Amino acid sequence: MPALNERFTARVRALSSEGNGIVEHRSGQVFFVPGVWPGESGEFRITGFKSRFGFAVLETLQQPSPQRIVPPCPHQGVGKGDCGGCPWQFVSYEAQLEAKQARVSLALARLSAEECIRPILGSDSIFGYRNRAQLKTDGRVLGFVSHGSRDLAAVDDCLVLSDKNRATLKAVAATLPNRDLAPGRKQDWTTIDIDEDVSADTLVLNQRRPFRQGNSGQNQRMQAWLAERLAGLDKSIPVLELFAGSGNFTQVIAAAGFGRILAAEGSAEAIEALQARQLPGVEALVCNLFNEDSFDTLRRRLPDAGIVVLDPPRDGLKQAARLLPKKHKVRDILYISCDLATFTRDVGVFMAKGFKLTEVQPLDLFPHTPHVELLAWLRC
Repeated sequence: MPALNERFTARVRALSSEGNGIVEHRSGQVFFVPGVWPGESGEFRITGFKSRFGFAVLETLQQPSPQRIVPPCPHQGVGKGDCGGCPWQFVSYEAQLEAKQARVSLALARLSAEECIRPILGSDSIFGYRNRAQLKTDGRVLGFVSHGSRDLAAVDDCLVLSDKNRATLKAVAATLPNRDLAPGRKQDWTTIDIDEDVSADTLVLNQRRPFRQGNSGQNQRMQAWLAERLAGLDKSIPVLELFAGSGNFTQVIAAAGFGRILAAEGSAEAIEALQARQLPGVEALVCNLFNEDSFDTLRRRLPDAGIVVLDPPRDGLKQAARLLPKKHKVRDILYISCDLATFTRDVGVFMAKGFKLTEVQPLDLFPHTPHVELLAWLRC
């Protein structure tokens, strides 16, 4: 049996859903390894076990992938003190996109829906694209969290941040050490959320900024995709939007000309911001979409909804079955997802209800990470 700290040689056979390499010990046990790519071989050291699999780190790289490159960021890595924010920055962007496309194809093969997958939309900018981030500090150093740990990795710059956010990071770092940024007694660190609307002088500590898609250029592509799909639908059909936020996609639905739109969202703050936009035809409703009783409320408010647009968080639509009772009028579902696993779960529920998956458009919202966004159209 494999033992802790044992070393073994192996070849990386694939990537896990979290983006780590998969290697097999001579005993047959599978280990997950960060910072390696399919086809690479090396010597690995076992660092832990969980159920039937384990974890290991690369000790010596014996055969690198042709796609391996030197990461442009000096903070990138998988060890203690390294920043874990861009775990795939050590391979070419083309290889990253191929891996994401392959992950989507593998997941949808379980639903026999591979034929509807389109080629992934890569990001025009692979650096300088992030319009928001959460920094952490203990009052002495500023940075992000190291891979698989609670250790703070100090950074003096971040290449994926927008120019505005890079300037904010550097301005905050210049104040260190700073007692005003020290965490409370039971906190590991102080969180500092930044985006395009704040500067080092206007930060609020330990408070989330309003949600926004983290890549402005790719968000425009997502909005354009939705607008194109809505363009051919009957504008007299009522639209139910779930997880509307402050209106990132609500504005697209309203601009398409639909006269009745019920936009539901769990955050009262977001709904207040949406209402302030005064979008035509939009009724905004605070609604806990993880509570199954909420769907009874939505049906009473919009009983004849024929189109559903949803953009849930990573948990997906846990109450997918409640959305579609026996006598529903929904004919089109436009699903924007940030999690492949919950997306396939929910799509499976919709397909069991008679819907057909007609299109899946993968999109790379966060280059240098395993994350993949999915834009899907289901019809009944």
